Amino acid sequence: MNNNYYIDFVRKLEDVPILVFGDTMLDRFVFGSVDRISPEAPVPVVKTKLEKFMPGGAGNVVQNICALGATPYLVTVEGGDVFSELLLEQYNKKANLEGVIRNPDRNTILKTRVIGNDQQIVRVDVEQKHEFSEENIEEIKQKLLITLDKVKLVVISDYGKGMVDKNILDFLIKEARKRHLFILVDPKIENFKLYKNVTCITPNLLEAKQGMNELDISPSDNKAIENLGFGIKKLLNSDSVLITRSEFGMSLFEKDKAMHILATAKEVYDVTGAGDTVISMLAVCLANGLSLYDSAFIANFVAGIVVRKIGTASVGKDEIIEMMKVEL
Repeated sequence: MNNNYYIDFVRKLEDVPILVFGDTMLDRFVFGSVDRISPEAPVPVVKTKLEKFMPGGAGNVVQNICALGATPYLVTVEGGDVFSELLLEQYNKKANLEGVIRNPDRNTILKTRVIGNDQQIVRVDVEQKHEFSEENIEEIKQKLLITLDKVKLVVISDYGKGMVDKNILDFLIKEARKRHLFILVDPKIENFKLYKNVTCITPNLLEAKQGMNELDISPSDNKAIENLGFGIKKLLNSDSVLITRSEFGMSLFEKDKAMHILATAKEVYDVTGAGDTVISMLAVCLANGLSLYDSAFIANFVAGIVVRKIGTASVGKDEIIEMMKVEL
């Protein structure tokens, strides 16, 4: 495909409504400098210069979709604590949060990353897993039903924190299929076999290998990865599979055809949120009518931009276009 075709397509991306369902969390970034080792233990001392908060997990997908000019409709359950308030304040004003359920009995997941001299030194997680009651599940289903009638595509962003319950997932897939909506899944290994009958699942190579118990596959072995991709497609009865392979790019499996897309990143500083960027770009392109292969091509290119940034980053249309002009 002509490079100008991709540039023109990104330039003409329209505002499309996309359902985002999954686990949200609050990402806290502490940036600072390091010039000495602590006398208390052999660890660096970070002198704080800047602190930032951003939506993480499915919330990062929401932010990425907003940055691309589309409208995400978030369906999730947030906590009832002060971090939940802070999280809700961080969302882009373009995001539709009518599907967010506040539950005072839940605590917001907080991930703190300490970054010194442009390198992540430590991550501290505060989280508690909660089981959903039958009343919670019915409320989530009602939010999904209302939202499904408003959107063009469904993104399931699973971070393994409890939102992707089998009961809810089966319901969501059935109702989305009934409406002929494209269903994209960013999976978590513990739920891998639950994503049956989706349109496209997007595991990274490690998740794909773990899901099929094929841990010895080399990341550079295209033939073995093709067998892996078709195996996942058959296991889950999915229409397609997209395996992200870091520095080896991506591999797409549709029907009986395997296609490999080379990576574009020349430098990698931080892979935090790269999977969110990929699925967000895929979703916006697909909802705008682009083919899955061409959507994957653009998503692969955009992933190459975001891994050059520190922290949970999103990329806007103008930045993508300018980078495409230089690098495609």
